[in-house]
Amino acid sequence: MTIRVVLTDDQPLVRAALQMVITDTADIEVVGEAGDGAEAVRLTEELAPDVVVMDLRMPGMDGIEATRLITKGIGSARVVVLTTFDDDDYVYGALHAGASGFLVKDMALDDILSAIRIVAAGDALIAPAVTRRLIKEFTARPAASPPRRAELGAITAREREVLTLVGRGLSNTEIAGELCISIATAKTYLTRLLAKLDARDRVQLVILAYEAGLVATSQ
Repeated sequence: MTIRVVLTDDQPLVRAALQMVITDTADIEVVGEAGDGAEAVRLTEELAPDVVVMDLRMPGMDGIEATRLITKGIGSARVVVLTTFDDDDYVYGALHAGASGFLVKDMALDDILSAIRIVAAGDALIAPAVTRRLIKEFTARPAASPPRRAELGAITAREREVLTLVGRGLSNTEIAGELCISIATAKTYLTRLLAKLDARDRVQLVILAYEAGLVATSQ
């Protein structure tokens, strides 16, 4: 199955580099290119891609607003943010807007292709090291709303343990080892948490774990 992608960046050279490497792959196809957020939203509605690779800093509608509109839309497109880690304010906004992953612009192109495949498969690209940095910085800022502890009432004690470990940035394999369960069981708990907490993906579970106070910023 071919993964249909829309590339969004106000720098034509960035789009050209991605387009060039994607052209040589058999399972990923660029179906559209956008130079700003508004065009990305329009192309997503028109072309129904599987993944939108989204820059954050763009003229007109930025990547955060475009991500919010795309993830709240009727289609099933998922957004992978293309960023640099010195744009923390933008990254935090993209987390809440519903982005499913984060790519760094100086990553190897093969790694970017792998990230697109991961997100297209329904997972979130959020490596433990990235999780710890972004979310610690995010939670160190004044909260815009009280922690959402009430939302955790429907989960079991074991599910709460799993959510805490997700918030700490552990992978499914690490969670399985920590709790002495199989990887398949860890995945089952993750699926249940996504459903019970109405979370789009692992990124949102991480945010919820921190907002609910399950993980301290010092961890």
